[in-house]
Amino acid sequence: MIENKIIRRPAVAGMFYSGNRATLEREVAVFLENSMPEKGVNHIYGIAAPHAGYMYSGGVAARAYRQVMDFEYEVVVVISPSHHVYFDKVSVYDGDYYETPLGLIPVNKQICRQLTELDDRLVLSAIGHEGEEHALEVQLPFLQHVFEDFTLVPVVMGDQNLPNITALANALAKALKDQKALIVASSDLSHYHSYDEAVRLDSVVISHINSFKEDNLYEDLASGLCEMCGGGPVVAMMKACRQLGASKSKVVLYRNSGDVTGDHSHVVGYLAAIVYS
Repeated sequence: MIENKIIRRPAVAGMFYSGNRATLEREVAVFLENSMPEKGVNHIYGIAAPHAGYMYSGGVAARAYRQVMDFEYEVVVVISPSHHVYFDKVSVYDGDYYETPLGLIPVNKQICRQLTELDDRLVLSAIGHEGEEHALEVQLPFLQHVFEDFTLVPVVMGDQNLPNITALANALAKALKDQKALIVASSDLSHYHSYDEAVRLDSVVISHINSFKEDNLYEDLASGLCEMCGGGPVVAMMKACRQLGASKSKVVLYRNSGDVTGDHSHVVGYLAAIVYS
């Protein structure tokens, strides 16, 4: 029974991805069928995936999700930035379900509550989850297609400062210690530079992820040597995965919007990455 439950309805269905269930299922399936799995991966603790419209970044997102299709997870944490509202803490959703055209996803209220009890920088709230925020929502159809049954821990970061990143990573490591869990960080890369400048900036991010140096990534983001709109979620994901047993991270695909549209004047960068052992 879902009467009297708090449901986060889809905000960008029909804009960032198809609002029609059958069309969306086909779209996601085709993206995944065109993606290849990596070899030599024992276990994946976390992934990073972009959050633009599927026509621009769906192929990159699918490469990340293709890597986890053969693993079993019961809990999925999705960490995203907030695009429309500023707040100084980390918002862990206080509702019951997230919804997409593919159906309802139950929120793991126990883990959500546990996270906020572990650190007061994490709060149970709907802030950052409401309105037209898309960064968390666009990850969900891929998750629904890849995994038959899972519970969701939806997290939106307000201020992506280092204390918030550290608090979130440490809380996740504790709460997920005995769980079959995947952590998804939602992030695009540089925005609205020329193609060559975007590649230059984004190569800094790629280098730090490939060498599993999340602290260096944070430092270069803070100093402006590279750009990510979800840098905080990615660094927090990497830190949590390290504590949970990950020993490597790797970018499995990089593209930017110019590769799709042919317009190289003002592009947005996208990557798919895995954090694994």
